[in-house]
Amino acid sequence: MSNEDGTIWITFNGEIYNQAALRDLLLGKGHVFQSRTDTEVIVHLYEEKGPECVCEMDGMFAFGLWDEKRRQLVLARDRLGKKPVYYTNSNGRLLFASEIKALLTYPGISREIDFQALDQYLTFSNVPAPRTLFAGISKLPAAHLLTCGPDGSLEVSRYWSPLDGSWSSTISESEAAEEVRVLVKEAVRKRLMADVEVGCFLSGGVDSSTNVALMSELMDKPLRTFSVGFVGFGPSQNFHDLPFARMVADRFGCEHREIMVTAEECKAFLPELVVQQDEPIGDPACLPMHFVSKAAHEDGIKVVLVGEGSDEVFGGYDDMSHILEKTLPRWEKVNRLPRIVRKGLHRASRLLGSPPGRVDLLRRAVEGQPLYWGLDVVFWETEKTSLLAAPLGSADYERAGSIVARYHDELLRVHPTADGLQQMSYVELCNRLPELLLMRVDKISMAHSIEARAPFLDYRLSAYALSLPQRLKIRNGESKAVLKRAVSPFLPAEILQRKKQGFRVPLDIWLRSELAPWGEELLAHSALRALGVFNFDEINRMWSAHRSGREDHSFDLWCLLNLAVWYDHWIEGRPT
Repeated sequence: MSNEDGTIWITFNGEIYNQAALRDLLLGKGHVFQSRTDTEVIVHLYEEKGPECVCEMDGMFAFGLWDEKRRQLVLARDRLGKKPVYYTNSNGRLLFASEIKALLTYPGISREIDFQALDQYLTFSNVPAPRTLFAGISKLPAAHLLTCGPDGSLEVSRYWSPLDGSWSSTISESEAAEEVRVLVKEAVRKRLMADVEVGCFLSGGVDSSTNVALMSELMDKPLRTFSVGFVGFGPSQNFHDLPFARMVADRFGCEHREIMVTAEECKAFLPELVVQQDEPIGDPACLPMHFVSKAAHEDGIKVVLVGEGSDEVFGGYDDMSHILEKTLPRWEKVNRLPRIVRKGLHRASRLLGSPPGRVDLLRRAVEGQPLYWGLDVVFWETEKTSLLAAPLGSADYERAGSIVARYHDELLRVHPTADGLQQMSYVELCNRLPELLLMRVDKISMAHSIEARAPFLDYRLSAYALSLPQRLKIRNGESKAVLKRAVSPFLPAEILQRKKQGFRVPLDIWLRSELAPWGEELLAHSALRALGVFNFDEINRMWSAHRSGREDHSFDLWCLLNLAVWYDHWIEGRPT
């Protein structure tokens, strides 16, 4: 789409929630519109503000904009990273797209693995921006602009941070709960803006149930909701989303659909999954996301609301509570010891065969690295010494510990007194949330022509929640305390009090039973073997330990299976 004289052109993916207010403002300044689209609003807003127009936009977006007069290209990604942007330089041509597979169709684009990105994937189960697993292809970080000038120079700059604004350590719980309630209601309200039918993915947890409660209040017909279960698994195996989801759906008069999934269906989906993902996302929740998105599409739903983003900023994960209550006090004691003593403890832990996590914790203490790296660490550096046949890449590339240290440093420069939970939340907002959770949601839902909107990732709400002190969010073993108080007027006690459970998949059981022979066969014949990077004796040991029940390596093995099928398909061009 272009402006009136064709000097500004845009290609856009996303939704701008404040487009009506922006349109009125622009009409008042004399701009002429040819459509009612939010795409054209961006064009005219750019004419007024230039690249800084992104600061006026409230929504999820990725766009490329060509300014003919300035001979300048601008790429943008929204504040929290809900929509991806990829780009590459091919013989002096800047190519960009919302999917890597689009770039790979361009003549001359090579398909080679980035070994530094591979090292990062093996740590985080995703590749942090700006790298991708494809050498030479980058992704724009969340809340960043890329400008390409007439001389071909590229500049990447940040236009927003969740650290912006003042933080208060003295705010009361009642004040915080009231503000959270207002922000959540507004976030849901504006995400119902659509000229198509809107549904909701419902797990029966606090976040998705809050979406359902508020949506039902604002809609004039029954809301359609969707939940996923697994054949053969019920409450005794801790797969009990469905009863809670039914309770919420019944309470708010929803038209509810349950989708039951088998191991065989998940296995059959993996080749399609690696095509949809572009690069591996080591989150098994991609599986239920596929089946629930498929069901919503079959029922004619075009937009769904999802609960992503709440746990990261409100401290909703059990691991966060455990780290704050158990691990952090021990970490602080260890770090008060002289470095020579820390080195001795690390050496002793290795010799005594301590658990890998404990060995690596002491390694981080010796090397001055942060304690917290993220919730989905696959292989610690200590474990990679057994997994890899040789170190990846050159000795001077940026390793995982340096990436995480940069996140911590960014936060502490702006807010030196940030508490432990705020530090963990910021690390999540910088990497796992945009490059794993939101990539999962966007890629899987869009593959089924579904637009997923996340109210808890309204940028005002997420920044405010991050600013709240730990005492309001984790208290006496209760997670998300201030959020639960905020939404208590419209959620039943059973939902508020239920134990946190994520989008869980019975992968540990499947990889000990019906999926084990398939997984072993897949890795045994993958082209990854010829790459010469992995120690397959160690991978075989992991399979053996997992199948016997001695150790749970389901997450590790799933990440490797994802990687193997991705490598065979995208790099080697082999049928999966």
